Amino acid sequence: MPLDQAHVEEEFDGEKEMTFLEHLEELRWHLIRSIAAIFIFMIVAWFIKEWVYGTIIMGPSKVDFWTYRKMCDIGRLLHIDSLCLQELKFDVQNREISGQFMLAITSSAIIGLLIAFPYVIWEIWSFIKPGLRAAERRAARGAVFIISLLFFSGVFFGYYIVTPFAVHFMVNFQLDPSIVNQYDIKNYLSILTTLTLACGLMFQLPVVIMVLTKIGIVTPEFLKEYRRHAFVVILIVAAIITPSPDVISQILVAIPLYFLFEVSILVSNRIYKANLKQLEDEHI
Repeated sequence: MPLDQAHVEEEFDGEKEMTFLEHLEELRWHLIRSIAAIFIFMIVAWFIKEWVYGTIIMGPSKVDFWTYRKMCDIGRLLHIDSLCLQELKFDVQNREISGQFMLAITSSAIIGLLIAFPYVIWEIWSFIKPGLRAAERRAARGAVFIISLLFFSGVFFGYYIVTPFAVHFMVNFQLDPSIVNQYDIKNYLSILTTLTLACGLMFQLPVVIMVLTKIGIVTPEFLKEYRRHAFVVILIVAAIITPSPDVISQILVAIPLYFLFEVSILVSNRIYKANLKQLEDEHI
């Protein structure tokens, strides 16, 4: 076997070249399977919608929520009684005839997307993988697990940390005792979804930096040089994704994002060195 042919087989593991239409057909089936997985979990969530709403969605609106209980435990240890939440003035209303039905469908779809997220990422990876070289495949080994882990870490952080503080601030903020707060359930669900999904996506920062470093857009030196600027950008992003002017909530979002930025510098440095080594090997 000629050396060039052996090199090609080593790089692409014998994958034959596909036409543009074949690529579209392959992509179509990956999308169909992804949507089917989301739909299946959506149906499962629909059948347990009462538990989903009563325990998960409405959880941060109740004083016995896990975060509030832990805050109270910390308050007892530090002798700070104000950390124990005695009351949460939370009165939600549905103002549309089909409101609760549509909310059940929406929440089921969101739950289905969250549960099916690792499988959707795996389908995307399965579509991209054949076009990568063998070295790139080895470098990206475990990508589906890492992306899923970061996403769910962000979702749990947004649900258990950011959302309770944001809800607590907004429902207890009052201009005058004569003003009664009555919240629309659609607005509450929007806030909950925005915070959890936004945190899940923002936690993908190391993966984004890894890709940008791989294609040569950013370098570790660039990230280190603009570290202060990145901190300001992170604060702005934290202010955007938190739906309230609560400074504590914004800081709670900014701290892990900045930590992930520092992790991204380490990841970028590793990828950058690997790129340099690959270039040196190609020129030998």
